[in-house]
Amino acid sequence: MTNRADQLDAFDRLLTIMDELREKCPWDQKQTMETLRPLTIEETYELGDAILDKDLKEVKNELGDLLLHIVFYAKIGSETNDFDISDVINSICEKLIHRHPHIYSDVEVKDEKEVKQNWENLKLKEGKTSVLEGVPKSLPALVKASRIQEKVVGVGFDWEHPDQVWEKVEEEIGELKAEIHNKNQDATENEFGDVLFSLINYARFLKINPENALERTNKKFIKRFQYLESKARTLQKSLSEMTLAEMDVYWEEAKKL
Repeated sequence: MTNRADQLDAFDRLLTIMDELREKCPWDQKQTMETLRPLTIEETYELGDAILDKDLKEVKNELGDLLLHIVFYAKIGSETNDFDISDVINSICEKLIHRHPHIYSDVEVKDEKEVKQNWENLKLKEGKTSVLEGVPKSLPALVKASRIQEKVVGVGFDWEHPDQVWEKVEEEIGELKAEIHNKNQDATENEFGDVLFSLINYARFLKINPENALERTNKKFIKRFQYLESKARTLQKSLSEMTLAEMDVYWEEAKKL
C-alpha cells in the first residue's frame, strides 16, 4: 500500500490531468454540472453493482470514476470563482469535525445509535427545519423510503420492538387485500405502497439493506432466466413455444445451480 506522500502525489496528478483536459479536450471543455449530473448518477450505480458483485478490482475502478467527477465539478466551480477542490475538501472536514463532538470535543456517547441522534440534532441546530430535508428528492423510491426511516429514527421516532413492526406489516397487508377485494385501483396502489414502506422498515430491524436485498434477488432471477433461455436454445425452441411445465423443469435446475 502507498504512504500518505504517494497518495497526495496521486491526487495532485489527477488535478493536473483535469486542468489539462479542461484546457485542451473539446469534450471536456463543453461539460457543465448539468451535463455531468446523469453521468455521475450512472457511475454511482456502477459502483453499487461492483460492490454487490464483490468485485474489488471494479470497485477500485468505479471509485476512480466517481473521484474524477468530484474533481470535475470542483474545476467547473473554480472557473466561476464559486469554489475549488480545496473548498470542497475543507467543507467536508469541518462538517465531520463539527458532527463528531464525541471525537473532537468532550461529548460522550454510548453507542452508534447515540452518534446518529447527535448527528441529526446537530443538523437541526445548523438551521434545518426538518430532519427530512437531507433526503434527496430524486432518490429512487425504495432508497428514499429507507433513508426517510433512518432519518426519523435518528431523533427517536421509532418502534420499540421488531414484533411491533411485523404486526404493522400484517396490518398493511390486510388493508391491501381489502382494497383488492373492493377493486379500488387508486386505494390498492396506496395500500401497496404502505406494505412496501412497512417491509422496508422491518428490514432495518433485521439489519438488512432493502435495496441490496432486492438487487440480489434481481441478479438471481436474471441468472436463472438466462439459464432457461439457454436451455430453450439447446432444444431449438423459443420460450413462447415451451409450456410452463417445461420451463419450470429448467427453472428448478437453475435454482440448484
